[in-house]
Amino acid sequence: MSTTRTHTRSRTALRRAATVTALAAAGLFGAAGIASAHVTVHPESYAKGATDGVLTFRVPNEEDSASTDKVQVFLPTDHPVLGVLVHPQDGWTPKVTTTKLKTPVKTDDGTITDAVSEITWTGGKIGAGQYEDFDVAFGQLPDSTNQLMFKTLQTYSDGKVARWIEAPTGGEEPENPAPVLKLAAAGDENAAPTASKGDSDAAPKAAATSGDSSDSTARGLGVAGLVVGVLGLAAAAFAILRGRSTR
Repeated sequence: MSTTRTHTRSRTALRRAATVTALAAAGLFGAAGIASAHVTVHPESYAKGATDGVLTFRVPNEEDSASTDKVQVFLPTDHPVLGVLVHPQDGWTPKVTTTKLKTPVKTDDGTITDAVSEITWTGGKIGAGQYEDFDVAFGQLPDSTNQLMFKTLQTYSDGKVARWIEAPTGGEEPENPAPVLKLAAAGDENAAPTASKGDSDAAPKAAATSGDSSDSTARGLGVAGLVVGVLGLAAAAFAILRGRSTR
């Protein structure tokens, strides 16, 4: 075999390996981008009527040339979340808006006529490639619905507003999905642990479990992408050595 043909085969093998590696990397980063592009609530589910828990709203910044400087989360009032408290967030100033309920809610502590309908955080900054977690404690979740949708507006320093307000339809995720918390019947395996008054850490632990699961998935994708890339480069090296041995 001529030296020219050997070099040609080597270059072809290298190009193929590079293509495989590039595609693997593109798929990896594409999947990561899809998974983290929109505002989400954690944990993803709770038991109906759960008490004394925490919801974490994760807000990623998806703009390269602007930072997020305002976040507005709207809480439903048709199925209100009772006893809302906002956790202090370094650099951010929260504003809590309450609304009079059309239908008061009867509890063991009395009748509730007002509930939080909006929480707005301002004054902070989420830079490119970063995210911020906003923790909201609650006294009680409703038991009269299967899910809660928290419409969210994310404002950037350049004036752009990302409107995470769309509800899922037909099992498909919309382009701008709102954070959705699923509510399962007590005892359902899909429900997050209900925090009791003596165990205020139960909800954060559930949120951490959800985050760990996402991290594991991301790590799995990363390993898979690296394996594919290494296999591609190994194939190229084998082709080069084989070509040299046949000169």
